[in-house]
Amino acid sequence: MSFPPAYEDETLLVAEIIGGKSELFRLFVERYQKAVHAMGMSFFHNGEDAADYTQDVFLKVYRALSSFKGDSRFSTWLYRLAYNTAVNSINRRREYRSLAEEDILDEESPESLAMLKAAREAVLDAVLDLPEKYRVCVDLYFFYDCSLLEIEKITGFPVNTVKSHLFRAKKLLREKLAGL
Repeated sequence: MSFPPAYEDETLLVAEIIGGKSELFRLFVERYQKAVHAMGMSFFHNGEDAADYTQDVFLKVYRALSSFKGDSRFSTWLYRLAYNTAVNSINRRREYRSLAEEDILDEESPESLAMLKAAREAVLDAVLDLPEKYRVCVDLYFFYDCSLLEIEKITGFPVNTVKSHLFRAKKLLREKLAGL
């Protein structure tokens, strides 16, 4: 979703909201709700918990909006807050599931669907075998299109650690999937 031209600069939009135009916050919700909900699904595995999580994240974002300084993209700041919220909650539950587990197949022919499904299942099995710290980096990098610096800000892992996690994850996936 694109913002109205006057609010393409998210820092300006934050200033407007803090300045009293709280109704404009809906623009952030509309733009980022699906991504936050998807992150919630990765952590909580069901729509109800993910919806509660999404609402909790946006309440926290609204309350903390004045702490956004514009040093990074708004999405990076929001995803860090969302990630920390999920991690804090998940530490109480100790479960995490990769976004790669979500059903993403949508093909026409039964043969194509069967091949894609088999390949997807093999990749999912391999991704599920990755250590959690690798899966988180893989999700943020490949599914959320976050840069290495953004992943550092979101997870707190130094950039070199993020690079290492992604490198090792890809190596493990290549080894596991080599026979396919």
